[in-house]
Amino acid sequence: MTKTETARRVALYARVSTNGNGKPDGQDPETQLYEMRRHCEYKTWKIIGEYVDRMSGAKTSRPELNRLMNDAHLKKFDTVLIWRFDRFGRSTRHLLNSLETFKSLGIEFASLTEQVDTSTPHGKMVFTMIAAVAEMERAITGERIKVKLHYNKETEGRVPGPRRKVKITNAEIKRRQEGGESLHDIAKSIRCSTMLLSARLKSGREEMKKGKAKRA
Repeated sequence: MTKTETARRVALYARVSTNGNGKPDGQDPETQLYEMRRHCEYKTWKIIGEYVDRMSGAKTSRPELNRLMNDAHLKKFDTVLIWRFDRFGRSTRHLLNSLETFKSLGIEFASLTEQVDTSTPHGKMVFTMIAAVAEMERAITGERIKVKLHYNKETEGRVPGPRRKVKITNAEIKRRQEGGESLHDIAKSIRCSTMLLSARLKSGREEMKKGKAKRA
């Protein structure tokens, strides 16, 4: 960015966190706003409005951020300036969604601390990198879900939802085993995992031991 850039209409967004009880944790948004105002003065950018939230960045819905997004759709400004990425939000996906919204509206996005401006080649490259990171996060999350589903199926014979009961008694399992069927074949016939059936037998044996111990 250079000082000779065409003047822009800028919206400043600042956010400070709370201490978990909804009260300010000692941070002052003026620290962020002061630096951004100075930057705009240097660039001869016109400040259209200042939007300040006092709440956790984990929340994607915030009063002033929502007002900022509404004003963006009304084309009240052509650039959003923040002090640092984490002041806008902690989620890569949330940041990317916001950047995509701004892009569709013809609004640039700039971060003072990271020195990123989507109107520049460098800023466009960073935007692409953020999109790649968000895609990677989605892929990793998807893999974690698949692994968890596989684990549940193998160890509990189920997928998320109501727990499925094994409709067979331990006596029936024993009778079928004595008849030559393997535990795997029995499990397959009642559509559950071998692990689940084995755990069922083990649980039954432990209950029998407890019963005998009580009678003793």
